[in-house]
Amino acid sequence: MPELRQNLATKEWVIIATERARRPEEFKHAASQAPQPERHPGCPFCPGHEAQTTTQKYALGGPEGWKVRVVDNRFPALVPSCRLEGSHPEPYRCLPGEGVHEVIIDSPSHSKHPARLERGELRDLFFVYRERFRESAKDPKVALTLLFKNHGEGAGTSLAHPHSQLIGSSVVPAHIRHRMDAAKRYYEEHKTCVLCTMADIERKDGHRLLADTKHFTAFVLFAALSPFHIWVLPKRHTASFGEVSDEELGDLAAVMRALLRKLDQGLGDPDYNYILQSAPQDRGETAPYHWYLSLVVRLSKAAGFELGSGMFINTALPEESAKFLNSIEI
Repeated sequence: MPELRQNLATKEWVIIATERARRPEEFKHAASQAPQPERHPGCPFCPGHEAQTTTQKYALGGPEGWKVRVVDNRFPALVPSCRLEGSHPEPYRCLPGEGVHEVIIDSPSHSKHPARLERGELRDLFFVYRERFRESAKDPKVALTLLFKNHGEGAGTSLAHPHSQLIGSSVVPAHIRHRMDAAKRYYEEHKTCVLCTMADIERKDGHRLLADTKHFTAFVLFAALSPFHIWVLPKRHTASFGEVSDEELGDLAAVMRALLRKLDQGLGDPDYNYILQSAPQDRGETAPYHWYLSLVVRLSKAAGFELGSGMFINTALPEESAKFLNSIEI
């Protein structure tokens, strides 16, 4: 029978539609990404074409060449400085679109998306994520920093060369403030972090668990919004991704490489997004908050019910999704 499940941390409800559930292997499809060459003559992100990009903000590498490169987004959603044009009627509120928007070129390779990077290469990428996150957090105009990756057209990518993005926003959206407030209420009532509680539940239950390492716990969410919706939680309670240590970065790279390779092999290189969710810079007290990585595989689309209610219908039982991924040998 169908179930209504609630995410303990976000308080979001989801419908697990067991009456029309699909087996995990039924989500596998022919690889959506066309085979790519190691270098592409028309790609501005490939080595040798550095002059075709915007201002370089950071590069990791040595004399032999860069390993990860960061540039300003050519078509930024937010810009470092601007002013409002025209006026707006009361009580409408409008602010200048100030902030940060960077492109992080994952590697020199045009063909190796994160599932196919070596562990050291993926660790380099997450190292750059942390360094750019820290730099964004220093900006007094930035209240929230989001690091994310879009993989595949269905996930919103427009350039084939693997890349990630960072956006530093001067405002914190209402749904993120809602999640922060829910975490604070849980902390005040139970004297512990809700995400630490969730990780403990998943380790003890085991049915949705995907990885349990020295520093991280990964699992398919009990109230997964969509098939194969995964959270990766650090075991050390800390609010900001900027506080992650070098050792933790290495462990996170290993966990993410395993998860992405399982998705790549098990589901035929599906489109996905991953997002590093970290406490906003303007929240003051941070004890109730805990950063995490959300991995969303784009196997379904929002329709009228989802858009109207804000509640998603998931046609895959989370426990079966985890069982399927755990069965894949990599």
